[in-house]
Amino acid sequence: MMRMPRGGRLFLATCLGSLFVLVLYFQSINKPEPGLKTGSRSGKSRRGPLQTLYNGDEQPELVAAQKSLQGRREVLEEACLSHTRKRRVLSPDDLKHLIVDDKHSLIYCYVPKVACTNWKRVLMVLTSDGRYTDPLAIPANEAHVPGNLRTLSEFSVPEINLRLRSYLKFIFVREPFERLVSAYRNKFTRSYNTAFHKRYGTKIIRRHRPNPEPEALRQGNDVSFREFVQYLVDPRTQREEPFNEHWERVHSLCHPCLIHYDVVGKYETLEPDSQAVLRLAGVEGTLQFPTSGKSTRTDGNMAAGFFKHISPFYQKKLFSLYRMDFLLFNYSTPEYLRI
Repeated sequence: MMRMPRGGRLFLATCLGSLFVLVLYFQSINKPEPGLKTGSRSGKSRRGPLQTLYNGDEQPELVAAQKSLQGRREVLEEACLSHTRKRRVLSPDDLKHLIVDDKHSLIYCYVPKVACTNWKRVLMVLTSDGRYTDPLAIPANEAHVPGNLRTLSEFSVPEINLRLRSYLKFIFVREPFERLVSAYRNKFTRSYNTAFHKRYGTKIIRRHRPNPEPEALRQGNDVSFREFVQYLVDPRTQREEPFNEHWERVHSLCHPCLIHYDVVGKYETLEPDSQAVLRLAGVEGTLQFPTSGKSTRTDGNMAAGFFKHISPFYQKKLFSLYRMDFLLFNYSTPEYLRI
């Protein structure tokens, strides 16, 4: 039987009106509370994914997956203990990235540029009561429509508490600089992303390009990676507004040192980790996680090519900005950095 991590369980309590404060609550038992009953299609209750994970399972595939997932949880827990000092207040906005599936007792914190479109598609199938059956039949833009999936921020405080105690909470992460380069390529080098060009590109060019052409200031569609990096490390950027979710740090989106994630999946092992989650949810026989058909996926070699033109000064400042994501999720400092 797997033991409950030392971090115990997390409870939310009301604090100062509409704000929430996260309270760490230790319990001596290693069995998750039953919480909400998960209904199967036959109408009978079944063991939820959280109980399956921590109470052990004799399926060889689950046993192997559990060992790997336990190791990642322990690395994350140790990193949180070593590198975080303060307890902070969480607002409802902090819970907007946590998608809830009441039917299968799942909470998923989505991270853009880490297969979140496909995970949203999967969750739309799981929560649709038959309306959707094939994740890939759901258009990508529909997967991101607000309201198609419920987030934890929409529930009352007691309902939030109950779900955090009783549901399997999972997250998928990626090597931070590969994710960052992927975000840059998608949002600033694709002609169809005019909204990002207008919203961010024009500001970046105005602030970080000497003597810009009037057309560039109007369109914002030719931002270089160097200009993007300068924008990210500029102290004025975060003073004016939060980072966009596509380049916001994972620890700021999902708060992994405040919310205990039972499963930390990785983009580098996306398929087996995703199948492990579906197996824990009891749907692996009826639903397959979509495989990526991209032939130009951003990897370490591609990221190295982009960083080749970034000075050591800016490389160091950028690494400092994303350092916590490297530490929390056990990613090594890239060898191509000159810092």
